[in-house]
Amino acid sequence: MEINVIKGHGSGNDFLLIDEMTNDYTFTEAERAELARLLCNRETELGADGILFVLKSDRADGRMRIFNADGSEASMCGNGLRLVARYLCELLGKNEAVVETMKADLKVRKQAEIFPEVHTYQVEISPVLFSLNALPLQLNKPTLFNEKIPQLSEKLRFTALAVPNPHLIAIVDVETLQTDIQQQLSEKVNGPNELFPDGVNVSFVKPLGAGAIYVRTFERGVGFTNACGTAMSASSLVTCMQGLNEYESLIDVYNNGGKVQCVVHQIGQEYQIDLIGNATYLYKASVTTDLSAGSFVVTDKNYFAEQSVYERLQAEVQQFLTIK
Repeated sequence: MEINVIKGHGSGNDFLLIDEMTNDYTFTEAERAELARLLCNRETELGADGILFVLKSDRADGRMRIFNADGSEASMCGNGLRLVARYLCELLGKNEAVVETMKADLKVRKQAEIFPEVHTYQVEISPVLFSLNALPLQLNKPTLFNEKIPQLSEKLRFTALAVPNPHLIAIVDVETLQTDIQQQLSEKVNGPNELFPDGVNVSFVKPLGAGAIYVRTFERGVGFTNACGTAMSASSLVTCMQGLNEYESLIDVYNNGGKVQCVVHQIGQEYQIDLIGNATYLYKASVTTDLSAGSFVVTDKNYFAEQSVYERLQAEVQQFLTIK
């Protein structure tokens, strides 16, 4: 089977994008999962955090499905959605579009550059759910806001929410970031455990002053990544709820892969988050796969000239984080 892919990233969170709108691919569900496990393997020529499948939609401009590197399907991915937003907008000749995802139809649009010459897109992150049943998190309470979970830590306080991916978020200091506690508890809640039967994304958040935070995330099905779009969005919301940042204001969110911006909207008792950041293409490739043999060959690869520009943004971010 010959497949055309685009490799790109949002904040260093990298993906392979496969267009099913204009190509005659007929993948089964098993093949999607196997393609993700095969092509995303970091020990191969490609390697990525996941695959973005772009499909036709009956009610939106396009549909996005996300398969993690382990073959599991995610309900949403903010960084991946920015790549899909760019691909759809350029394919359809639009500056804005609506993308069907597993849980909601989300608005996306081209935005002013977050950094000179960096392709930038804004995507909607919703719905936001606080019911522990939505994650699910098996505790004898309906919600968890800035509270301890004794099974995980006697010191840290967590907030649980789904956007719609499940997230467990803790506001921490530098000393905590420098320990291995995040890895330990993340591996615990993403292995066999009584709290999170389906696993959960775990983020540690360090405030950097008014309007700025640093977020490091252990992603369910992936592990530590350069950035997680829904985690950065959820983390921004949690800081607003705790009075560390303001609703309706730009929040600079720094991560190991770069930087995004978030705006948290409170609409009555509900919340919506705008996630703004890069959608950078690395290369186009043609891949011949043999799923029965678990192998593939890259037959052609053409690089874009966008990564060098993004690396200037990364350098500026690293300089800022060093000072902080």
